[in-house]
Amino acid sequence: METYATALSYAIPGFIVLILIEYLISRLKKTPVNESMDTISSISSGITNTLKSLIGLTVIIISYEWMVEHIALLQIKSTILVYALTFIGLDFAGYWSHRFNHTVNVFWNRHIIHHSSEEYNLACALRQNVSAIVSIYFFLYIPLALLGIPAEIVAFVAPIHFFAQFWYHTRLINKMGFLEHIIVTPSHHRVHHAINDEYLDKNYAEIFIFWDKLFGSFQEELPDIPPVYGVKKPVNTWNPFFINFMHLWGIIKDAWRTQNWLDKIKIWFMPTGWRPEDVKERYPIQITINPYTRKKYKPESSLTLKLWSWTQLVITIALMYYLLINIGDLEFIQIVNYSIFLAISIFAYTSLMDRHLISLFAEFIKLSLGLYFILNNGDWFGIDTVFQGATIIILGYMIVSFLCSLYFQLIERKKGFQPFQQIA
Repeated sequence: METYATALSYAIPGFIVLILIEYLISRLKKTPVNESMDTISSISSGITNTLKSLIGLTVIIISYEWMVEHIALLQIKSTILVYALTFIGLDFAGYWSHRFNHTVNVFWNRHIIHHSSEEYNLACALRQNVSAIVSIYFFLYIPLALLGIPAEIVAFVAPIHFFAQFWYHTRLINKMGFLEHIIVTPSHHRVHHAINDEYLDKNYAEIFIFWDKLFGSFQEELPDIPPVYGVKKPVNTWNPFFINFMHLWGIIKDAWRTQNWLDKIKIWFMPTGWRPEDVKERYPIQITINPYTRKKYKPESSLTLKLWSWTQLVITIALMYYLLINIGDLEFIQIVNYSIFLAISIFAYTSLMDRHLISLFAEFIKLSLGLYFILNNGDWFGIDTVFQGATIIILGYMIVSFLCSLYFQLIERKKGFQPFQQIA
């Protein structure tokens, strides 16, 4: 955990700098790629995924270390070959896990958050899940285990393989010549994120594009068909927690409502989006048929609310960064408590961005929990030893956050606005 936190403490500033560079270049080229609230939602989603990783909120059915110990047939001596095979093996596993997430109904819930943005930019790359709580794809790592690749090598290469998927989430880089035949490029991945019928469920590869060509899922970006981004069933919210579990909730409702007992079981494992016929008739849902006429989710937001939302994001990143660089000095229960506080904070301000009244309850819980932690610990998780008086500043922030939520929801809120119709 501490090693992963250290890696993130270096990677996150790099991600933020690249996002800012992309934004500046897009302004210079007069090619807008960012929508303010969407970008905040994307980065907030990345924070929730980080918190999930820090507290180890994943159930591992069979660990990779166990597989190496029990089924390894070889033990490769060459260091270079070991690292190269590890990277290729992880990419092979990534291709198939990605494909399963797209094509099996229940598994789509693990991945919908990443596709939920109706924009396509570097911030979108940070939309990662908190819903994949059970590690179900252990069998895809059997080839690596058979080769006897040590678990510590896999643990070292995996973050590199993951971070290497960040850069191609952009509209500002066109086709890249001969590299289009070797690696996943922005053009390839724009196709993957598109909801156009020509592009849907294509280009699953994570680093090497030849997996798609080998397994028949490759689609080139066509000059006369501009990609339209998002998901077929619009999520209509900025709240990453709602996005993470809305597809699962939809399956649960359909499984309950259908009269056919076989369909109650089938719905979980059928192709993504499949619904029982009787449920489709009685409970129709909005699906994007023509992507070019789709209206993007964009609730009315004042400049003041946008500025406050950006302020919330910056403060949340700062608080998370304190957790990352001090994680070795905190007990596990403190890490869990800290992560819960940040998760509630994100839930609160992204719900406020939706103008959903639940933000008021979340802010109250956040303030109450923050006060409890300060009174119980004597300060904010030892921060006063680093910066004297920081606890008072954090307490002041929590109070202001609650008061601002009251202002935006009860005073500034426009009459007749119906937020969050999709989930309610």
